[in-house]
Amino acid sequence: MEAAPNPVRPAAMAGTWYPADPGALADAVDGYLAAAAPPHDFEATALIAPHAGLVYSGPVAAHAWAAVRGRTFDAAVLVGPSHHVGFDGVSIGSRGAWDTPLGPAVVDAGLAARLAAASPLIAEYPRAHRREHSLELQLPFLRRLLPATPIVPLLVGYQRRETVLGLADALADALRGAAVLLVASTDLSHYFDAEEAAGLDARVVAHVARFDWAGLLDEFEQYPEHERGRYVACGGGAAIAVMRAARMLGATAARVLRRADSGDVSGDREQVVGYLAAAFGAASSRWGCAPSPRRPLAGTPSPRA
Repeated sequence: MEAAPNPVRPAAMAGTWYPADPGALADAVDGYLAAAAPPHDFEATALIAPHAGLVYSGPVAAHAWAAVRGRTFDAAVLVGPSHHVGFDGVSIGSRGAWDTPLGPAVVDAGLAARLAAASPLIAEYPRAHRREHSLELQLPFLRRLLPATPIVPLLVGYQRRETVLGLADALADALRGAAVLLVASTDLSHYFDAEEAAGLDARVVAHVARFDWAGLLDEFEQYPEHERGRYVACGGGAAIAVMRAARMLGATAARVLRRADSGDVSGDREQVVGYLAAAFGAASSRWGCAPSPRRPLAGTPSPRA
């Protein structure tokens, strides 16, 4: 096992995938949130949000994060895929903080310890987190909406069935009885033309809308691999684990909030990346988005991914 990293994980993508200037970043996130309405009569306990460069995925991610506007949580557990480093199991950030231009997101060390104790699949592997963007792109939204909420970062390595199901079980065991927000970070189709991407994404959206994590897992294991990083979903395993854990923790309903692709921003309809915002929870009167199961995505992702 690697030695523990520096207690503060630097913001690896600030200044490239999102603004490094605090004011510019806050303005961008607030603008996206202002255009996103929370689902009515719905109390979310888990989210699916994309993780591309903020200008591409931010308008969609805001629809997921708006579902928890005004809420309070003991912690937020962020689950995403590893794009750069292949490994077995799940890498946890167990202490310290993750720096952002909007201030640090502190790691809940106690909750991290409970999660690590819940499954031998979960262990420290700091190298996996150093350049990874899938969790970092959630932090600007968390810092604007839930600034006092600590985090536990989890990266899924090889997204095999046993890892996905084991992670879901560990999440349910460790989080039962706590007010914790689960966030799955995933993009959908990668670098298909817009028409084909819409069809591929619809397969994922249909399972999410039905809260059908088992069907999505079966679908994910059939996803084709393509040359040049053309995947149908990069964080499918993270989304499935979060859906299953949310169900085990009492969520009864799903809401698909928005689906779009990078061409809506770039104008390029020939090679797009798909994005999804969704929430899981329960009806409430309170309220009026690749690695395959075999290996993670290779290479350096585009800011659209």
